[in-house]
Amino acid sequence: MPKVIHKAATRGHANHGWLDTYHSFSFARYFNPERMNFGQLRVLNDDTVAGGAGFGSHPHDNMEIVSIPLAGTMEHRDTMGNVAVINAGDVQIMSAGTGVVHSEYNKSEHEELRFLQIWVQPKELDINPRYEQNTFHAADRRGRIQTVVAPNGEGAALRINQDAWFSLVNLQPNLELTYDLHRQANGVYLFLIEGEADAGNTPLHRRDGAGFWDSDHITLKASTEAEVLLIEVPMD
Repeated sequence: MPKVIHKAATRGHANHGWLDTYHSFSFARYFNPERMNFGQLRVLNDDTVAGGAGFGSHPHDNMEIVSIPLAGTMEHRDTMGNVAVINAGDVQIMSAGTGVVHSEYNKSEHEELRFLQIWVQPKELDINPRYEQNTFHAADRRGRIQTVVAPNGEGAALRINQDAWFSLVNLQPNLELTYDLHRQANGVYLFLIEGEADAGNTPLHRRDGAGFWDSDHITLKASTEAEVLLIEVPMD
């Protein structure tokens, strides 16, 4: 089973004062030709936004953008008319399609906002822009895999314009779980949000990433309390 390992300390980093950001893949001024993407996964940014600050209005098109707040509260506004508040425990997706302008701000003037910003290349181009968000309770992923994004929006999952699945799992020490991929042509990229765990017999620590492909499953085993994000995407 081929794999790629991205240790936390090897990520791109920029501190703009109001924004402290780490890039798992090439983004903005960080360019690494060996870290352009993982299949259709293009961006995974680990952002910390100061109180009252944020990303002013800016455009996107033909990209699936997923935001996962880890702490704090984010306010979203866009040209589709959406005004939304996204808290830790929520997941947001925006299919930019033919084009949309949006802004994202830390709603608190005093507390930091920490969130993961993830971009996936779309399956179909130039669709009508679309926005969704939902709350996913941590208790529902303790010791089991919780799907939060899926192609058809199965269950409570948000719908994505790609053959991609996002899942969260909270692992207890020594708990072992198997993640089964949905498509043979897909790979899975794991991002260890917190804790320590092995993925495919590869030890990972906080904020490490690892991608695996040419396999129909991946085994996870925690050595501490651990929170894992799994992003399954087409590799072609």
